[in-house]
Amino acid sequence: MNLLRRTLRCLHPVGGHRDGRRARRPERGDVPGWVLITLMTAGLVTVLWAVAKEQLVALFTDALASVTG
Repeated sequence: MNLLRRTLRCLHPVGGHRDGRRARRPERGDVPGWVLITLMTAGLVTVLWAVAKEQLVALFTDALASVTG
């Protein structure tokens, strides 16, 4: 009987608790979509940094200089 329960528990995609309760999993949303958005954002930042590094550094330096006086 124990072997049967373990086998059924392995085959059943949800559950796995010994007292028969279903596993409560919070909503994860669209994980592959968020991964794609994160990778695309990192790619855009890399491309912008490669193209306009000098201008971005100058812009940042000028902004800090104007704030600090």
